[in-house]
Amino acid sequence: MCYLVIHSFQNTNDGGKRNFRAKSALLIGSLDTCLLEKKIMAIASDHALAKSAATLAGKLLLTLREEANEAGLPPKRIGEIGDERSHKLLCAFLSDAFPSDAILSEEQMDDLERLEAERVWIIDPLDGTREFSENGRNDWAVHVALVESQEPTVGAVALPSLNATFCSDTKTTLTDSITDVRIVCSRTRPGPAAELLARELSGDLIYMGSAGAKAMAVVRGDAEIYAHTGGQYEWDSCAPVAVAVASGLHASRLDGSPLKYNQRDTYLPDLLICRKELAEATLAILN
Repeated sequence: MCYLVIHSFQNTNDGGKRNFRAKSALLIGSLDTCLLEKKIMAIASDHALAKSAATLAGKLLLTLREEANEAGLPPKRIGEIGDERSHKLLCAFLSDAFPSDAILSEEQMDDLERLEAERVWIIDPLDGTREFSENGRNDWAVHVALVESQEPTVGAVALPSLNATFCSDTKTTLTDSITDVRIVCSRTRPGPAAELLARELSGDLIYMGSAGAKAMAVVRGDAEIYAHTGGQYEWDSCAPVAVAVASGLHASRLDGSPLKYNQRDTYLPDLLICRKELAEATLAILN
């Protein structure tokens, strides 16, 4: 039901949205201000669609996990089913709404024609497959992001087990003073960066699965730093970074350089998301 309503809305207004983008680009182009052009490329309906898509996929995954556990399927098979079904739903959803946009997904072969596309949706249909397959765990997520000019302009991260979806159109900033430094890291491989920061900042490590769940822990104020050194791919961090930046957080590589997306090589060696108040000190320790 929700999908059909959004499908109709997108098709009804697609011409208007494209015209709006074209007019905006023309006006900004005359001023030769590329940064401003980037800021207005994504519009409200892009954010709404990303949030709806991530939320809908999350609801599907909750149902699939419950049914799979009742059927007594092994954890590996539960994860495989979740990856496949969520991927199909998201790709159908996005392709139907934006047939001209490219899609980069963890669950399909990479089509390098995306490098020439103006708009690329980068999705992780099920981030934290291991955690999803363990009944009762809530640290898994669905990622949906839109990239334009190598930057994420839209992002939605659903945490289905928590009945929450975080989106880049919600501009919030954490204002609570920092008394303790909590550093979220992988439950299986914390990594040297997280361990170093914990020592230098007298911080506590919080072990968690899913990059999206870890990033949203910082967005929610449940942690102050997420530092990752184990290597990731673009779909692991793109949507979380979009949400984090919209929430007033710092996001970069561990050396402070910017994160760039829709690259030929989708591998990203490291990631830092943290409170802006801690960014300078954190980068100094790491470098």
